[in-house]
Amino acid sequence: MTRRLLEQSKLCAIATVSPGGRAHVNTAYFAWGPAFEIVWLSAPEARHSRNIRANRSAAIAVYRSTQTWGRADHGIQLLGTARELGGRDAREAERLYGERFRAYSSDVDAYRFYRLRTRRIKLFDEHALGGAIFVTLAVGAGGRLRWISTEAYV
Repeated sequence: MTRRLLEQSKLCAIATVSPGGRAHVNTAYFAWGPAFEIVWLSAPEARHSRNIRANRSAAIAVYRSTQTWGRADHGIQLLGTARELGGRDAREAERLYGERFRAYSSDVDAYRFYRLRTRRIKLFDEHALGGAIFVTLAVGAGGRLRWISTEAYV
């Protein structure tokens, strides 16, 4: 279910925290790897990139924006730490990104790859789990998932 939710959208919302403690959100195209790491391409001078350099805490929300109010919805939130990538890590991120976005061209010198190393996942899939049910999972080595809690808001 977790992988299916990530596959259903190519855009994500990235939440970061400024040095002054203010929240910031940015939308970006993303790719993901087997350990639920999320990678994206961004300008190093962008507000969210500067925030990540100062405070690595970040969260990402993935959902289809075409969902209809009142119907069975689904989405996923990933929480962890983010950083700008270099060297082998950047090449691996580029490989994941290029596989997902065939039109991607590596001639974007002004941009860098970033990665969220996911520690926790919170997901909801009202079709599979029922209405207003949220499941929280811990992400272990190799992307192994461990149940933490289930919340029901009904």
